Amino acid sequence: MKAVVTVVGHDSKGIIAKVSTKCAEVGANITEISQSVLKEYFAMIMVIDIEGINMPFTDFVDAMRKLGEENNLDIRTMHEDIFNSMHRI
Repeated sequence: MKAVVTVVGHDSKGIIAKVSTKCAEVGANITEISQSVLKEYFAMIMVIDIEGINMPFTDFVDAMRKLGEENNLDIRTMHEDIFNSMHRI
């Protein structure tokens, strides 16, 4: 199973490190990552493998959102099935 994580906010040092550390702490593995800095804005999309997470997925979603709030970022986590359903024609 996979999930899509998006991170948006003002650019600052350590954003990728903080997000990837949280993923590692819960047993998620980043399989793909793309990030950009547009002037002072940071944007990142990650695909993560959630097969080995050590908590319910909903708790992981909440933990990522909390990490975002603590760092003035908008972090959203969506299960791959929901993401695919939303983007199907």
